[in-house]
Amino acid sequence: MKKILTIAGSDPSGGAGIQADIKTIAAHGMYAMSVITALTAQNTTGVFAVREEAPDFVARQMDAVFTDIFPDAVKIGMVSNADLIRVIAERLRFYKARNIVTDPVMAATSGGKLMADGAAGTLIKELFPISRVVTPNLMESETLCGLQISDENDMISAAGTIAGPHGCAVLVKGGHSEYGTSDLLYDGGEIQWIRGERIENRNTHGTGCTLSSAIACRLAEGRPLAESVRLAKEYVTGAIAAMLDIGAGRGPLDHGWRLRSEK
Repeated sequence: MKKILTIAGSDPSGGAGIQADIKTIAAHGMYAMSVITALTAQNTTGVFAVREEAPDFVARQMDAVFTDIFPDAVKIGMVSNADLIRVIAERLRFYKARNIVTDPVMAATSGGKLMADGAAGTLIKELFPISRVVTPNLMESETLCGLQISDENDMISAAGTIAGPHGCAVLVKGGHSEYGTSDLLYDGGEIQWIRGERIENRNTHGTGCTLSSAIACRLAEGRPLAESVRLAKEYVTGAIAAMLDIGAGRGPLDHGWRLRSEK
């Protein structure tokens, strides 16, 4: 059985973060492990409080995992400050972790801020060089590259700028755009569009967490990156199309849609 480690924050309402990651990994028939970087008080309507975990305790959690059950892939989600980012990167390098997928979570779907000012630079410096792929949405891409994204050509420019000298692939997610639902995969200078369909469903809480975890699962199977992204996008599309409606705000995806559809 493939083993996936998620390093991220907790969402007590179950739609995003560690909880969404574990559901996604389980839905792919794999073994989920977690290192919690922060506790949040959030639900489908907003983020009300964040309590960051101490960097040394995050390191201890990672040591406990890597010295016992070595993961086949690692997904990184919410890392809210520079000190946390540095210790995570150091431990991943120490253990020579593989198939790292970094989702640069800066804000919740409901709008709550999840990353400290100035931490993005540390994220780029420390985690991008060791990541197989980085998965920013359009707003995160603009923050990371300093460019405004207005169309698909801008997405290409942003992806190239983000990848820069770091050697990682970049998946610029276009789901928040007004001109399409296509994602752009930029890998080693090569461009590939992952086309999708727009589904009229406001319940998209945790979409980015779910996609990045699904990509990690497929990479753990040894699949090429482009195929991993395509299959992950198909899984997320199905989870949105299942039309789960839970909560008073922007609700979560149906992570178990495929399990029920196979009955």
